[in-house]
Parts: sequence; structure tokens; C-alpha cells
Amino acid sequence: MTLHIEPQAAARPAPPPFRERRGQPAAPPIRLAQIVSVSGSHAVAVLERQDGVAQEARVQIGALVKIITPGSAAMGVITAISAPMPAAEGEPQSNGLIEINLAGEVAPDQSRRLTFRRGVSTLPTLGDAVLLADRHDLTRVYAPPQAASIKIGSLFQEASVPARLLVDELLAKHFLVVGSTGSGKSSAVTCILQRLLSDHAHAHVVILDIHNEYSAAFGGLVEPINLDNFSLPFWMLDFPEMCAALVQHDVHYDAEVEILSDAVVQAKKRYSESATSRAGALRKSESHMVITVDTPTPFRMSDIVAWLEEQMGKLERNQSMLPYRRLKTRIETLVSDQRYAFMFGSLSVQDTMGDVLARLFRVPGEGRPISVIDLSTVPPEILDVVISVISRLAFDLAVWSKGGLPMLLVCEEAHRYAPAGDKFVPTRQALSRIAKEGRKYGLSLALVTQRPSELDSTILSQCGTAIVLRLSSEKDQEVIRSSTYEGMIDLVDFLPLLGDREALVLGQGVSMPMRVRFDDLGKRGVPRSHHPGFSKAWKTPNMDREGLDEIVARWRRAGRERG
Repeated sequence: MTLHIEPQAAARPAPPPFRERRGQPAAPPIRLAQIVSVSGSHAVAVLERQDGVAQEARVQIGALVKIITPGSAAMGVITAISAPMPAAEGEPQSNGLIEINLAGEVAPDQSRRLTFRRGVSTLPTLGDAVLLADRHDLTRVYAPPQAASIKIGSLFQEASVPARLLVDELLAKHFLVVGSTGSGKSSAVTCILQRLLSDHAHAHVVILDIHNEYSAAFGGLVEPINLDNFSLPFWMLDFPEMCAALVQHDVHYDAEVEILSDAVVQAKKRYSESATSRAGALRKSESHMVITVDTPTPFRMSDIVAWLEEQMGKLERNQSMLPYRRLKTRIETLVSDQRYAFMFGSLSVQDTMGDVLARLFRVPGEGRPISVIDLSTVPPEILDVVISVISRLAFDLAVWSKGGLPMLLVCEEAHRYAPAGDKFVPTRQALSRIAKEGRKYGLSLALVTQRPSELDSTILSQCGTAIVLRLSSEKDQEVIRSSTYEGMIDLVDFLPLLGDREALVLGQGVSMPMRVRFDDLGKRGVPRSHHPGFSKAWKTPNMDREGLDEIVARWRRAGRERG
């Protein structure tokens, strides 16, 4: 079926445009098309001849348009362009079609000032004019002065209009930054965080930095944390995390878990009794405290080993000592391995919970509102446990502070430690709890990943804003498409064509979906994520034997080479 509009049919006269508070717009509006179909939030319009019209009237996917209706102007985004009947050779191009997704409207507020609001009170109808949004329209929609926002770049449609993120909506409902390798994810995250910190000196931001990229990107605002300057004592692990660190998943798993549970309780009781006796009356009240396997109190690994030896001495010959021996061997290995010294290596045990929390979450901030935790040297077999502990502590602190410590937790390479699937991962459980409940306590989550298809779906579904850079994988595109941020499904097909530092921003953190070009951070403000390249590195000698020996020494001390 071919859609045909008679050329002599006059377009329906549009209602007079709204007047700006300080007079008419500098240039008349550019008319693009007229409406021929409306279905819910989806509209179709026939393009009109653009002969002799300036280049800015060029119709592009992602462009913002407005449709004048009585009392308001409906705002929408072009999601598709087509020509029902292509012109024959030598003939002028026939009129094409554009598809528009409606998302909001511009209308006078109580003070008669034109403002943008979500939702459309008066839907367009047949014959209504479709106009290209001008600079005033773009500013009202994407850079509202009345909302708390940060500038992250400029609109692709109009470079003079700043692209802004709505701070409270972005953080209160979590956000996702996704893009293929080399698309600029790390730079986008850095840009967002730099702008947040510049406007909010008393923020609390924690970055789980898998590749050691971010420490140099924030100057004096950052508190760098790594295995050389920080300890995360083993007794701060909860029992599932303890099991993940000490118990192997095989036929003996259930038996070892039961034994470990009893051992931990007994070790905590021994420490509590000794601490009470040392403190005397000052800690007398604590002597009656019920100790469970998850009570956040210190204990000694030596007491665990001693209890295991005691139990093995009580066993009859026909009773298996294997689970006890396996646990004892595993503990002794961790304690003696220098790679795990940051968690298991301390000979003395002290209640440093307050100090650990203060360092991790910047309380007080002391002019350094962001802590970057370098996880690049953490042994891979315990990385999940470390991230789980930090994430759980962030949530528990938020709960017990009753929302008095608003915080942002940034998870780089989130798909690595919160993957999709049925396999239990302590980190996934911790992050899932933050995703579902964190907003009630002022704890926000930022997920950064190149493979959203491999990320746990429960966690992913809680992200109210998606900042999507170039994304080539069809499987990953489908995940974004299925999220249906405000019905802008068709825009997902555009993702492989985005350039460097370009992104589509969808969801609650923006007034309407927008295509943005992130600001250039300069050489000093970018994360350390770019290799100089083979062509440059191979032109000169790059390492001698002395340098190799130094790397081997670091490797042995830290478990693996630093990034």
C-alpha cells in the first residue's frame, strides 16, 4: 500500500507558536513534515520538500522535533526514516516518512514560563505540523535551569546547547554505562564523576577499579587505596564470604561449611571473652552478648586452627578427619601466602572496623571525596570476596546511618563479578541488595560494563538511566532494547554507528532521550586506560633484563603484575 498526499492539499494551519518571554525566537521555526498517523506514543509524519532549506534542517535519527498542539507543543525523537516509494532515476525524490516517539511536552507553567514536562496532555492529530526543535526548545528540554544537573558535554543535534544529567534522578535510581572496548566508557565515567565532584564538595564516591585506571584522573580529590596501604581484616567477612574464601565446592562442601560455622562461633567467643577480661567493667555488658556466626566482632585465625585440632583429637578412628584437615590446610596456606597478607596476614587482631569504614567511604572526607580502590593486584580467586565485603559494608553503613551518608558505588567491569546465571557469587547477592534497596538509604550504584548481556538481569533491571556508547554486539544491544527506556527501542539500532565520546542517554537521568558528545577531558583528566599502541612501542627497545627481574619481584610479592 502506497501512501499518497495530494500536492494541492493545503496543510492544516498550525496554532500560533508560543512567544518567548523576551520576544520571538531569533529565527522562524523550520517545518519538516505533517502528521499522518498517531498510535499511542508513536507518530508517523510525511516529510515535506526541503529545497533551499539550510543544512540544519537535515533530518537525522535521534533529532528532537516538536508538534504544535492546542495549549502545548508535543516533543518527540525521530527514531526511523524511510521512503515508501523511492524515486525513479532522473526524477526528484518522493516524500519520505519519519517515525517519532513522543515523550513530553513544552507548556506554560503557573508563571506562564514555557517549561518541559514528561507526558503529553494533548496528542497530535492528522495534519499537525512537525517542526525541527530550535535552540530554545533544546535548552528547555535538555538543560532545564530549575533542576539540579551537571554538564557532561553537548548535544549532537546542536553543539551550542549543553547536555546535562539530572543529578537526583541519576543517582537515586542507579545508572548504567555500557559500550564496547575503546568506545570511551572510562572517559565517560570520569567526566560524570568530575562534574559531580566539582559541584558537590562533600560527596562520598567509591570506585571499584579493576584495572587501576582512575587514580590519576581526579588530582588531589582522590584517596588511593591498594594492597600496599590498606588492610581488610578477614573477620569483617560474613559467613557466606568466609565460606567462599575457605571452602572448596566439591563433595565435602556441606561438611566443611558446618565445621567452619562451629569454629567461627567458638573463635569469636574466645576473642570476646579475652577482650572482656582485659577491659574489665568497661566491657562487662558485652559478656552477655549473643555471638553468632555473622556477629561483626573480631576473632583470631589461630583460634580457628586450635579448635579444629581439638576436634580432630576427639574423633574416633572410624570418623573422617578429612574435612577438618582440608580446612586447616586451607587456612594455614592463606595465612602464610603474602598475596593474601592484606586480609589474613596480621598476627595481631584488633577491632579496627571504624578505621576501615572511615578510610573506604571517606568519613570525614577531608577534601578527598572519592576513594579509588585498586583491585588490579588482588588474587583473582578472592576478588569476588573482596568486592562482596566492600559492597556489603557500603549497604550496611547506609542502613545503620539511616540514609545520613549518601554514597555512590561505582563498579567497573561489573559483569566479571556479578554475572548472569545460577551460580552463587557473594558479590552478586551484595550488589543485588544495593540495586533493589539501596535508594531507600541513599546508596547509589553505577554499573560500568562492556557486556551487559553477561550482567545479572536483576541488578541490570534496577538501573533507571542507561548511558550507552558504541555497542556492536547484537546480543548486548538486545539487552538494552529489552529494557525499553521510554519506548525508544528503535534508537538501539543506531548504537554501532556512534563515534568516540558519543552516547545515547536514556531513562530517568535525562528529561528526554538524547544523543550527546562528551566533553574532552584533556590529557591530564583522562583515566589511564589507553595503551600507547604496538606501532609506537615496537619502534624502540622497551625492556631489558633488569626491568624484567623487577617485574618478577613485584609479581611474586603481589600475586600478579599490576596493570
